[in-house]
Amino acid sequence: MFARLKALPADPILGLLAKYREDVNPQKIDLGVGVYKNEAGHTAVLDCVKKAEQHRTDTEDSKVYIGPTGSPLFNVEMSKLIFGTHKVLLENRARTFSTPGGTGALRVAGEFINKCKSGTTIWVSNPTWANHNAVFEASGLTVKTYPYYDYENKTLDFDGMLAALKEVPADDVVLLHACCHNPSGMDLTNEQWQQVVEVTKSVGFTPLIDMAYQGFGAGLDEDAYGLRLMAENVKEMIVCSSCSKNFGLYRERIGACTLIAETSHSADLVASVLAYVIRGIYSMPPAHGAAIVETILSSTELTTLWHSELKEMRDRINGNRQLLVDKLVENGVTRDFSFIAEQSGMFSFLGITPEQVQQLQDEYSIYMVGSSRMSIAGIANRNVDYLAKSIAKIL
Repeated sequence: MFARLKALPADPILGLLAKYREDVNPQKIDLGVGVYKNEAGHTAVLDCVKKAEQHRTDTEDSKVYIGPTGSPLFNVEMSKLIFGTHKVLLENRARTFSTPGGTGALRVAGEFINKCKSGTTIWVSNPTWANHNAVFEASGLTVKTYPYYDYENKTLDFDGMLAALKEVPADDVVLLHACCHNPSGMDLTNEQWQQVVEVTKSVGFTPLIDMAYQGFGAGLDEDAYGLRLMAENVKEMIVCSSCSKNFGLYRERIGACTLIAETSHSADLVASVLAYVIRGIYSMPPAHGAAIVETILSSTELTTLWHSELKEMRDRINGNRQLLVDKLVENGVTRDFSFIAEQSGMFSFLGITPEQVQQLQDEYSIYMVGSSRMSIAGIANRNVDYLAKSIAKIL
């Protein structure tokens, strides 16, 4: 059986990481992998996480399964983090399940959608996170795209997006990024969210909102604006969220899938279907990451500490954007890169050619994805001058 197989290409980002690790240039810069790094280039464990882990070590007394839905406390606390004091919680219309990371949330959401209607079409932005297509296709869905990023003008193609959404069939699903759009860094404004919500109501498609970076844009509540507005205006929707970035729990693989139904009774029904789907994929979610998150969110002291650490990460990323723009100007670059400072989140397209991306890698040991998508967190005061000078040279 195995002899029939042919090798498949490695994930380009993982391949890029391998090349970076092998590079002996002391000035090398990693702008490829989408993880937060501090000024020293290290992804440290948050202090609030260390305290929560110690609490778990001191109090955990069993390793028994926690059930397909995950920890009830985690699910409650995540629902409040996502929705605040939203009416969907007051009306008991939301059901949140813990999942193995945000990717796990997307996969069970895809399987759930396919259970509702086999082969459903899901529309994703062009561009979108590289793994969205693979996850949804593996779930049995048909993936199509709607316009989103204007590569030429380095801005949002909102008119094209809105026009395309108006043509989406009512039985389809549309994936929207809640904030910190990956990979473009271009987010909808509050006013644009209002227009998207109106189109969603008018057309009747089901929104699936992916929120992998809550708190990394403008703030926890600000980043959830569009999601909460959508939930206020539609009868049904799906939310997939991740704790990898905002809690720094990358390797713990903890996320959540939330279903919103028209009534509390129908929410129970759809939750039973999602539990059935989960049982057939991984049976039970892991417990450790959920325990860390619920410990932090249920403690006033740890929540306050987390907010402080999250703000530090957010401010550093936003500061890196302006820092790079300023350094490019200092190095005589006349091309307008101000769009980088106007975006939000972990990523941005630098807007150079694949050949120039390769030149940065070959000649200057600067690593980014071939599309020129770069991870802003990889920029630091210790390397930004070298980065700006190198970009100026290849331009």
